[in-house]
Amino acid sequence: MRGDREFRKVRQHGVVVRDPLFTLRLTEYRPRYGETWRPRAIFGIVVPKKSLRRAVDRNRARRRVREALRTLPGGLPPCRAILMPNPSILRAPFGDVQAALMKALAKAPGRVKGRKGGGNLRTSGAVSNGVTSEGPTP
Repeated sequence: MRGDREFRKVRQHGVVVRDPLFTLRLTEYRPRYGETWRPRAIFGIVVPKKSLRRAVDRNRARRRVREALRTLPGGLPPCRAILMPNPSILRAPFGDVQAALMKALAKAPGRVKGRKGGGNLRTSGAVSNGVTSEGPTP
């Protein structure tokens, strides 16, 4: 993601998924003004100095998260997201980081802002045609 405006939009309208390894805030994919429709995942990785003081640790956390996102087996759903890793991400095995990311991404893409409870799940990056169903399916 580029620019404060995009980060602000995700912070204001995004759905939050918390995990012991990170906090993920994401919204559905929408192209920028004048941009063609190419559904893809756009991530911003934010590692504050407050949580990881040393630059070496911040860079290592950023690299681990980037590699885990890049090598996810199911791919990434189309979305805009901000990922904030916690200090525990440095000590966690790489497989656990990937599993936690897959679990968080599976929860969040179909969730609608303002609804309580479970959301609809999309299958492997499928783009919906704007029709949603409310409530659980029988």
